[in-house]
Amino acid sequence: MLLTFRIIYMVNHNTALSFFLMIATTLLLSVQSTNGQRVRESFNSNWKFKLDSATDYSMASANTSGWRTLNVPHDWSIEFAFDSTSPTGNGGGALRGGLAWYIKKFSLPVASKNKIVSIDFDGVYMNSEVWINGHWLGLRPYGFSSFRYDLTPYLKYGAEQNVIAVKVDNSKQPNSRWYSGSGIYRNVWLVTTDKIYVDHWGTFITTPVINDKSATVRINTSIRMSGSQQKNISVTNIIYAAEGKVVAKKRL
Repeated sequence: MLLTFRIIYMVNHNTALSFFLMIATTLLLSVQSTNGQRVRESFNSNWKFKLDSATDYSMASANTSGWRTLNVPHDWSIEFAFDSTSPTGNGGGALRGGLAWYIKKFSLPVASKNKIVSIDFDGVYMNSEVWINGHWLGLRPYGFSSFRYDLTPYLKYGAEQNVIAVKVDNSKQPNSRWYSGSGIYRNVWLVTTDKIYVDHWGTFITTPVINDKSATVRINTSIRMSGSQQKNISVTNIIYAAEGKVVAKKRL
C-alpha cells in the first residue's frame, strides 16, 4: 500500500533564498511506528568477479572458486590495455567492454526477518540483471541511473547465507559518446526498514512561490506499507534555516 502526504508551509525569513539550500539536506522525515528505524549499510566489500560471456552464474549454487575478490566501485574496462581496434572506438576510450559477473555472499540477523530489506545500486554500466538466491529481480537496460530491488521475499536469516549475483553486459559496442567504463562503478547499499517506511525517492520538494521575505514550500512524502495490518502513521517535517534555527515544523 502506498500513501502520499502533502504539506505546504509559508515560511517567513529575512534571507529566504539562503535557507532553501538547506532544505534537501536537513529535512527530517520520520514514520512513527514500533521500530521505524532505517539502516543504510555499505554493500561494497568482498564481491567475487569474473569476466565470462559463456556461462550462466545466476544460480545460488554457482561455483566462484578461483574468482577475483574485489570491492566496488569497480571498472573492468580501465584494466584492459588501450586498443585501437576496440569496438568502443576513440569515443569510448579505446578500451574494451565485454560481459562479466559479480557475486556476493552475505548473512542477515534473525532480527531482520520482520523488516523490509532492499538493495540500492548507485550505478551499473550497463544492461545489468540481478538475482538473489537464484530468483531473478530484474533488468536495468541503462548505465547512468540508480535503481533498487526488494530482496525481502527471497532472503534467508541467521546462519544461512544469501547469494546475490549481478550480470553486467557491456558487450554491444559502441554504446556511448564518451568513456563509460564497465561494471558496478558506483556504490551499493543494503537498506533495512520497518514495514512502514518512506518510499524509495519518496520525498518531493518544490518552492512554487519565493521572494526575498517569504516562500511557500510544498513537500510530498510517499509512505509505503507492507502487510494488511492497519497502523496509525504520523509524518513530521522540519525545515531549518542556514544557521540551524527551526523555521517550520508540521506533523501529519
